[in-house]
Amino acid sequence: MTKDAASETIWRPGVTLELLRARLKNTLAEHIGIELVELGPDYLSGTMRVDHRTCQPMRLLHGGASVVLAETIGSLAANAANHDPARHFVGQEINANHLRPVPEGRSVTGVARPVHIGRSSQVWNIEIRNEKDQLVCVSRLTTAAVPAARPEP
Repeated sequence: MTKDAASETIWRPGVTLELLRARLKNTLAEHIGIELVELGPDYLSGTMRVDHRTCQPMRLLHGGASVVLAETIGSLAANAANHDPARHFVGQEINANHLRPVPEGRSVTGVARPVHIGRSSQVWNIEIRNEKDQLVCVSRLTTAAVPAARPEP
């Protein structure tokens, strides 16, 4: 990344894909197999397999698993875009529209992009797509600033 490209990013200094991946250790996201894939200048993407951990009884992607993927990458992105170490951003509201079923054995990829990055709240749009790049779920996450219990690494 060139110096000019680095200055165009929304992320606070020092945020890397490796740092964000480390934040998933010992969390629900790790338990259901969410993997972070790419950190672009204004987006974060992650994948998830549709398997015994993420499917519903009809052997299709569980809507709740889609919401977990959306909130995981949206919340990570919100905190990575936060430049104030005295605050963290936490989920305040999330909605999701499930548009297409995904059968067991496939994968989905979610991409979180900001709609609004403010001092006390952020809004993120998350699109989840299947392996054919078809839209599976659209989600919107609103996060709220709270005092940091401990500074972000």
